Amino acid sequence: MRKSGAGGLVYSTDSGRMCPACRQPVALCSCTATPVAALRQSDGIVRVSRESKGRGGKTVTVIRDLAVNAIELARLGKRLKTVCGSGGTVKDGVIEVQGDHCERVVECLKEDGFTVKRAGG
Repeated sequence: MRKSGAGGLVYSTDSGRMCPACRQPVALCSCTATPVAALRQSDGIVRVSRESKGRGGKTVTVIRDLAVNAIELARLGKRLKTVCGSGGTVKDGVIEVQGDHCERVVECLKEDGFTVKRAGG
């Protein structure tokens, strides 16, 4: 049995994940029905790490624990990808930049006033 209001569009190839309440892209959602994944409880330290596991051997720089809303997260993700001159994605409150750009990302985040820590090796 399906509840009325349950279901609907959750992902669009044009704009990514969609808010189930207002049917807008999550990055543009302004309703309070969607818990903002980027506003998770954290200690205020942004963690930057390099990962390649589960990506076919490709290295990505991962930025976690940013205490900003979804719109600011998307803007910051775009800026970091531009600074590094590479592609990437923003999903589930995490920014991924293709390639090993940890040092550039750390410098850029420190310029923006974040407390940054290198995580991992």
